[in-house]
Amino acid sequence: MGYKAVIFDLDGTLLDTIRDLADTVNEVLKELDLDPHPIEAYKVFVGDGMKNLVLRALPESLREEEALVERALSRTRAVYSERWRLHTRPYPGIPRLLDELSARKLHLAILSNKPDPSTRDVVREMLPRWSFRAVLGERPWVPRKPHPAGALEIAACLSLPVSDILYVGDTGTDMKTANAAGMFAVGALWGFRTARELLDNGARTLIEKPLDLLSLLP
Repeated sequence: MGYKAVIFDLDGTLLDTIRDLADTVNEVLKELDLDPHPIEAYKVFVGDGMKNLVLRALPESLREEEALVERALSRTRAVYSERWRLHTRPYPGIPRLLDELSARKLHLAILSNKPDPSTRDVVREMLPRWSFRAVLGERPWVPRKPHPAGALEIAACLSLPVSDILYVGDTGTDMKTANAAGMFAVGALWGFRTARELLDNGARTLIEKPLDLLSLLP
């Protein structure tokens, strides 16, 4: 219980990004004369990087057309860079949680499958009040979550054993990442996925509200 750091996922954990992501991809689908999806569908599509988001949104019959996929991916990145600020906000309770964790001198970090430049831009603009020791997104030379490389890189940056780190996320991918890294996996129920998915993928505990995380600290 003597945790010294918390690694957070970004989308669906710290920030509610789903509408801007959904609107972005739907705009690209319309450009391609393809049908859009309801916002709820994107809660299943997201979590494993931008390319997988685009692939899941495309009709299955088109996912092998490399030129189309690359065009859709390029447009998604461009459109998202212009519109991600419209509706993205911290979830209720997140500012108070980050305040309390900072007051308790815990180290804070973020690990996302969003592209690294976008991750840093979003955190800089949406979470400017808090000091994060590491903010890492998807980078070409590092395997993305659920591979533990990014989480272990953060542990090394903090000079902490993995047993001292809580890992908080809202998807099965996050729970797999935490367990692969040897960290304590905390499933966030306010995010994009279900309690069943989180438990099936190794959540050690589930929390309904951000401030519930404090019950895991001394």
